[in-house]
Amino acid sequence: MTRIITPTDRETVAGRLLEGSVKRSYDPVVDLDWDAPLEDGKYFLPPYVLSLYGTPMWESMSETQRVELSRQESANILSVGYWFENILLQALLRNLLHHDPTSLHTRYALTEMGDECRHMTMFGRAVEKMGAKPYQLRWYQAIAANLLPKTFRGTMLWVAALIGEEIFDATQRRVLDDPQLQPMISRVMRIHVTEESRHIRFAREGVRRRVAESHRLERLWVGSVQGLGGLLLQRLFTNPAMYQRAGLDPKQARRQALANPRFRENQRRGFDSLAEFLEDTGLMRASSRAMWRRGGFL
Repeated sequence: MTRIITPTDRETVAGRLLEGSVKRSYDPVVDLDWDAPLEDGKYFLPPYVLSLYGTPMWESMSETQRVELSRQESANILSVGYWFENILLQALLRNLLHHDPTSLHTRYALTEMGDECRHMTMFGRAVEKMGAKPYQLRWYQAIAANLLPKTFRGTMLWVAALIGEEIFDATQRRVLDDPQLQPMISRVMRIHVTEESRHIRFAREGVRRRVAESHRLERLWVGSVQGLGGLLLQRLFTNPAMYQRAGLDPKQARRQALANPRFRENQRRGFDSLAEFLEDTGLMRASSRAMWRRGGFL
């Protein structure tokens, strides 16, 4: 059943988030030591969150191959984050055309956009620093990425923001202090989760507000289709190109990753909080629930 959730006044939320931004914001260009060398033997993602961890293929790999797989999976995730931030920025800019430029809400949206621009810079420099190459959108993905910002309106805008933010955020919080992790990656994650916590609060309040104000057909539509995010993320998290770059058979690696219960458990843990929120706001309909389950997130 949907719980009754009262949204907080938009200006009140924005005012609090602006205060938080003044107290705790970062500039990755100066707040990260990009000249510090990488540490030999350390992972770019902890082994237990890698898609192949515990599979027969993983057991056959040398330690050097495992570290390389972590480099490629990390570069892939940072590339996906870069794409998503770009799409979100386009959608937020379109949304701001219809808001009062003097309001606190608009001021915080612009502040968040500044954060996201710095995150994109940070992701790109991190990929370069780890000695990897960024992953590029395929032609059909590029077409979709250019069309999506035009469809992210109303409730869908805020739900899409949460799908792109919360799953990554939950995993980063769980692993950023792992001693096996490269210090540079740990610092990138810490900066990201600190600022993303405000972005998530902003988006959640946006969802609550829209659910309280919008027509039931909009809620039905969003609740029925947002599960496409689960299918998309599953595909992106098992990108065959990253296995190929790590020197593995891409088809066999992806097959084992998708069948890997540890990988699916990591997906579920990342989605838990957002799944609960979508259920509570009435935005988890049967079709979306089925898609998230098929994607391995439920």
